[in-house]
Amino acid sequence: MLLAIDVGNTNIVFAVHNGESWIFPWRFETHPTLPINQYEKFLRLNLMEHDILLEEIKHVVISSVVPQLTTTLVDLVKGMFVCPPLIIGPDVYDKLDIKLSNPLEIGTDLVANAVAAWARFRSATIVVDFGTALTFTTINQQGTVLGVAIAPGLKTAVRALSSNTAKLPFVPLELPESAIGKDTVHAIQAGILLGYTHMVEGMIARIKKELGGEVKVIATGGLSSILHNLAEDFDIIDRTLTLDGMRLIYEAKS
Repeated sequence: MLLAIDVGNTNIVFAVHNGESWIFPWRFETHPTLPINQYEKFLRLNLMEHDILLEEIKHVVISSVVPQLTTTLVDLVKGMFVCPPLIIGPDVYDKLDIKLSNPLEIGTDLVANAVAAWARFRSATIVVDFGTALTFTTINQQGTVLGVAIAPGLKTAVRALSSNTAKLPFVPLELPESAIGKDTVHAIQAGILLGYTHMVEGMIARIKKELGGEVKVIATGGLSSILHNLAEDFDIIDRTLTLDGMRLIYEAKS
């Protein structure tokens, strides 16, 4: 079995691939200063609940965009399992099917997205990742990652609005029917969720125009289902895309 650890700014996702599919991912809120035993306790408990023995984990791959946590999780893996982890980074990119125009500037999670997207379509693709940040990763027809556009994610935008204003609350991420807010909660939902809807539509249209030709679009990320009115803009919505890319990178390096 393969254990994938995807370290993001909001959550750390632990998931096990049994050779056929992913066992439901386990999310742990990201705390860079948390002691290692807290992560170990969480991981051991979830493995136990799914009847997975430690010795069944034969492979481990880590993607991290939080550098201060990388060493902690490498130590965690070395203390729990007999296999050393593969840490995704520029030193493994030469083994991949895709090419990176700027490998030192792109997050490893976005590289994993690109690898999985290219394996799926083998054609020009836009990956829209709804996470802590909203990202648009563009891959051309030759399999080169041309670049990325980044905006604040939905939760990030709502949290910024509520934390920097005296009277605006943190609201649930529910898509409103009208763009005309009738109360404070509705007003924020209309401004952010409907505003983001049109931003995503506009970015997809702009990138497609710049690329030319047929372009596939994949949505991923924990919040990819929130803007359900965008479903027709995506060829696929795949919440395990990053994990699949991590698995493919591990297999390419092995």
